[in-house]
Amino acid sequence: MTALPENVSQAWEGHEGPIVFGTVDSQCTPNLVYMTCVRKIAEDRFVLVDNFFNKTRANIASGSEGAFVFITAEGKSFQIKGRLERLTSGPIYDDMKTWNPERLPGEAAVVLHVQEVYSGAEKLA
Repeated sequence: MTALPENVSQAWEGHEGPIVFGTVDSQCTPNLVYMTCVRKIAEDRFVLVDNFFNKTRANIASGSEGAFVFITAEGKSFQIKGRLERLTSGPIYDDMKTWNPERLPGEAAVVLHVQEVYSGAEKLA
């Protein structure tokens, strides 16, 4: 796993709007979704909530890695890539259930283990 550079960690704290999260299926066909239920839980991990995943859930089950992009108020974008782990029990799942809106199902906590970080084409980590 790779820790976020300090400037990216700070940028995340001030990100705006939803993220765009991507996975691929076994044929390498990409699938992208907008997400708002996302939290950084450590400098090398994020939790993304499976509220209504369908293709994304199948892609994760087939071993897809994932990536997401976010944008700051200043219009700067960052991309985070990494290995995915889908959890339906345990401390991370239980914590997710405390902050995921009650009206949403919170089927699973998907942990993205940071492996690469970019700003545009520039690799930061």
